[in-house]
Amino acid sequence: MLVRTIATLGGLAGAAVLYAGTASAQSLDCTDFTTDAFAIEGLVIDTTEHVEPDEEAPIAHCRIVGQIDQRQGIDGMSYAIGFELRLPDDWNGNFVHQFNGGNDGAIVPALGELPGSLTALSQGYAVVSSNAGHMGDAHPDAGLAGGARFGFDPEARSDYGYSAVAKLNPVATAMVETYYGDDIAHTYGVGRSNGGRHAMVAAARMPEAFDGLLVGFPGFNLPKAAIQHAWDVQAFKSVSDDIRTAFSQADLDLVANAVLSACDGLDGLEDGIIADTDACQVTFDIDTLQCAEGQNAQCLSPIQLEALRTIHAGPTNSAGEQLYAEWAWDRGIASPNWRFWKLESTVPPWDNMPIIAVMGSASLAQIFSTPPVEVDGSPEALETFLLEYDFDTDSEAIYATTEDFPESAMDFMTPPGADDPELAAFRDAGGKMIVYHGVSDPVFSVLDTTDWYDALNANNGGNADDFVKFYRVPGMGHGHGGTATDSFDAFSALTAWVEDDAEPGPLVASATPDNALVPELAGVTRKLCAYPAVPRYTGGDEASHESFICE
Repeated sequence: MLVRTIATLGGLAGAAVLYAGTASAQSLDCTDFTTDAFAIEGLVIDTTEHVEPDEEAPIAHCRIVGQIDQRQGIDGMSYAIGFELRLPDDWNGNFVHQFNGGNDGAIVPALGELPGSLTALSQGYAVVSSNAGHMGDAHPDAGLAGGARFGFDPEARSDYGYSAVAKLNPVATAMVETYYGDDIAHTYGVGRSNGGRHAMVAAARMPEAFDGLLVGFPGFNLPKAAIQHAWDVQAFKSVSDDIRTAFSQADLDLVANAVLSACDGLDGLEDGIIADTDACQVTFDIDTLQCAEGQNAQCLSPIQLEALRTIHAGPTNSAGEQLYAEWAWDRGIASPNWRFWKLESTVPPWDNMPIIAVMGSASLAQIFSTPPVEVDGSPEALETFLLEYDFDTDSEAIYATTEDFPESAMDFMTPPGADDPELAAFRDAGGKMIVYHGVSDPVFSVLDTTDWYDALNANNGGNADDFVKFYRVPGMGHGHGGTATDSFDAFSALTAWVEDDAEPGPLVASATPDNALVPELAGVTRKLCAYPAVPRYTGGDEASHESFICE
């Protein structure tokens, strides 16, 4: 595995691994873990400590914080790929590369968070995490735009997009094998949101580096999805000068209840879960909610209906060309998650504006546009950028290049071949991937991921499920929680597939404990069927997944 992962660097500038074999059993003590212990060019170890079991990590382990690839960018800022590596005392022989989300820019604890309550570290995996090549707090004077200012350096962009993983992975695996004096048995990559994108990029760019990849609600078309932010804000602005008031909670509850009424029984049981997503898109008609003449309650105005239709149709230019995907109607439109992302947050420094209007705006301007557009970091300025966004001209910036920025946003962010995927090299190397995505995700469209999987399946002769399984989670938004049975163990299914050749079947899902949004689902289990199958109720115990079949 080590020789294989080092080969994936493919000439990228950065840390050169001069590692030449493993030592005898655990040749290094945690306190011996210093820069000089490794023949790795550019490696600097800043912190080493032995950590006793605690609430965060209930397993004794060695924690190492370091950096590689130190340099100065064309923007005059200092950059490095900072990382944290955690090595359990009781190692299971395997390794997890934890891909993080958002704009990265912070060294998130290397715990290997998984769907459910467990972490990879607590199960004995060595885990690495990184900042993807930049620090998000490097521009404190830039306000809310500071976390995206690294977009003014082209190498920082490419590190964020793909090369930080390619540079760090062989370094981390070399350190693990040196520490334990043994080869890594299996390597895994896990990530959600932007981290899910990292995993999909790794499958395309580093097809032999990972035996298994767990991909959660991936933003694999992130520059395109960022255009949706401007589309949403302009649609909401047509309803109200204050986008936070374009739809009240009662308005969204009305929509969610209407979707439930139309679609809940399509799987054979009315239980608050819309399991047949595709049939629901055909069955549900938002126009049934239009206010009749003289009606002003329990209905939506024509302009509100038009805004929701516009948002769900996805952005287009004046020629009618689709700039991103369509979106699924689902119950989760009334969840706090949907509102927080699209309409209104609970963050006073953001002026309670939604994430898309602050963080999303800064990313679209400074990371995904070429050349980058500097924006002021105030909520007002960030909203204005989205309101003035031109879908004919500005949208072309995600494909543009310049002499200083030779890679477009679509080049460095999306997996190569994502528009016509085959993943032949990953498939032929024996790699396995599990992808899961919430149907109510307000950030990345589950229908975009569905289109990707349909194309992957077609390009693999209808046999993509031999190496990639895709699960859609009804009601789940961007992350776990929401109006869904959203707690399930996809990682164990992945490791059993990789290590025991046990092909995954339906995943058993339950609601996150104490989920106040769906008290009716407490104690209920449901099947998540691998797409395109849908769970159908066959009779019997309505609370049990065993009363459903996938067909």
